[in-house]
Order: sequence, then structure tokens, then C-alpha cells
Amino acid sequence: MRNKYIESFEQAQLENKSVPDFRAGDTLRVHVTIKEGDKTRVQAFEGVCIAVRGQGTGRTMMIRKIGANSVGVERIFPVYSDSVESIEVLRRGRVRRAKLFYLRELKGKKARIKELRRK
Repeated sequence: MRNKYIESFEQAQLENKSVPDFRAGDTLRVHVTIKEGDKTRVQAFEGVCIAVRGQGTGRTMMIRKIGANSVGVERIFPVYSDSVESIEVLRRGRVRRAKLFYLRELKGKKARIKELRRK
């Protein structure tokens, strides 16, 4: 049971931002605003979405990519944060789970996700 004032405030926050429909297994490119001193820039973080959790304004997504020297890098982004400029869905993945934490142990070709075929 949530407070109706909080719910109405959250609805107003959600309407301002357009977020594409995505789920675990999709390859996403998240454009994030980074502040360094007095300068700001937009940096893209591209990887596989391994988890989506929460609801409303508290919704978060966990993105995993393989960085330099085959080191896995995971970041958690609030979906409706002001620092997230935009979210692009690059590929739709065909997976059978909602949380893909098993990808942490896999390397190379075994860590690939099949692309979802649209009919």
C-alpha cells in the first residue's frame, strides 16, 4: 500500500522520460552523463542486460560488458535517473530466465546469447 501523493508524483516523473521496452538478455547502449570537475560529457555503456528489478521510479537495470583484458564490468543504472540520457536496444536476446547471473562464470563463445527471431 503506497501513499497516493507519492504515486501521483512518481507518475509525473515517469511521463517525462521515454524508455524503450527491454528485458534481460537484450543488448543495450546506455548513454550516461558524466561530470568531471566543471565539465560534463555523455558516455555510452554498451552491454547485455542481465537483470531488471524494482518498479516505478525505483526500477534499475544491471548491464554487463566485457572490458579490456577480458575483464567483466557490471554497472547498475536507475532507469529513470537524470544521469541516464537515453537507452537504445541494439539486439533482442532469446533467454529463458529473468536473471542472467550465470553469464559471470562463462567466457568466450559460451557467453553469447542467441538473437530473438521475430515472426
